[in-house]
Amino acid sequence: MADRKRVAHLLQQLASAACRCPAHSHTNSSSSSHASGRKTDYAFEMSCSSIRYGEGVTREIGMDLKNLGAQNVCLMTDKNLSKLPPVMAVLDSLTKHGVKYECYDSVRVEPTDGSFKLAIDFAKKKDFDAYVAVGGGSVIDTCKAANLYSCNPEAEFLDYVNAPIGKGKPVTGPLKPIIAVPTTAGTGSETTGVAIFDFEDLKAKTGIASRLLRPTLGMVDPLHTLHMPTRVAANSGFDVLCHALESFTALPYDKRSPCPANPISRPAYQGRNPISDVWARHALHMVSKYLKRAVRDSDDVEARSGMHLASVFAGIGFGNAGVHLCHGMSYPIAGNVKKYKAKGYEVDHPLVPHGLSVVLTSPAVFTFTASMCPERHLEAAEILGADVRNVKAADAGFILADTLKNFLYDLEVEDGLSAIGYSKDDIPILVEGTVPQERVTKLAPRSHTEEDLTNLFAASMKLY
Repeated sequence: MADRKRVAHLLQQLASAACRCPAHSHTNSSSSSHASGRKTDYAFEMSCSSIRYGEGVTREIGMDLKNLGAQNVCLMTDKNLSKLPPVMAVLDSLTKHGVKYECYDSVRVEPTDGSFKLAIDFAKKKDFDAYVAVGGGSVIDTCKAANLYSCNPEAEFLDYVNAPIGKGKPVTGPLKPIIAVPTTAGTGSETTGVAIFDFEDLKAKTGIASRLLRPTLGMVDPLHTLHMPTRVAANSGFDVLCHALESFTALPYDKRSPCPANPISRPAYQGRNPISDVWARHALHMVSKYLKRAVRDSDDVEARSGMHLASVFAGIGFGNAGVHLCHGMSYPIAGNVKKYKAKGYEVDHPLVPHGLSVVLTSPAVFTFTASMCPERHLEAAEILGADVRNVKAADAGFILADTLKNFLYDLEVEDGLSAIGYSKDDIPILVEGTVPQERVTKLAPRSHTEEDLTNLFAASMKLY
């Protein structure tokens, strides 16, 4: 009941606000004031899960759980994956090493608050001392939420959900170990402390963010990516692409406000920094080299393996630097889907895959943000194959946008938002759904208004 009242209050705020755009939002800004009087941060913190990479490495998972002393393990996956080789490989290892487990295979592709709560209820009824998540970001994020709330059974669901939709309380207590076994090359969820879901009452995505949510170990076995259908490989790859581009062009960490009074208040998404730049650049190089190959030939082990590593690299980068407008705008695109069902996904509900919802706005977004750091936009365009010799800084956004459009056209991506069921009449609700996403949109290098968001959605209706 408390959750529903908070949602109703939020909807009233959104409807009545004269300007609640992220650039003008001051949510929580008065609750944090550094002793030095600084308004912006002065430090960044790098963290990520331990990562183990190698073909066939999944066979070691039973030994890892034994080494952790796990007595009762929760294995989470979805119904499609539950019959495929990645899950079978995990089950074989658990059985071989005598690890007791129970399987939850009802994870929803593109999870909602409702599907999170079902998984949380399952976890609360058991006495699990470790978790294994086998799947894409939907599975890994659902497992993170189940772990969090089963370890904090008195918490209301919105307690840990990001403000302004939730209360944004910090996670303080220890959680149980999670071993994540990613089967897609996209979300990087095996490296991050973020769990994303569709909040159904608002028809927009939001999430939970805390470094304590990070998996203990990301088991990156490239053999699992060979089972991805072509369009899943493409859309997952677009998520990697935008993770790298957005973290590389995000607001610098020392320009982000407020400066935390206590390090526990420093967000996971801190703004770009010298270390995240290394990961983002390398991920872009790998996407440029491998994504088209990985989509066009599912048997290209080198390309699928390369994209699996690119996902990890981009995940480490954005998991600390953050993302910005492409992701913030993607959440209402996915949340307000009408009838569109993406090819290659065996689901019983309308679905705009996350990577597709993110990449469709990328040409417009980077045209808009380029004026704040043109050299980075040009560097990204060059990595992705553009000739930037003798290009003026003022043209950086157009060069990167054209490079992205050519990239997407070659991979047969839908022609903008109109191709997935949206029209200009839908723009107001898409803008409204973007406004609460300030956790990410405030990291855009260029400040923006609701009018700017309106123009960005309009420009994304058609790409080619």
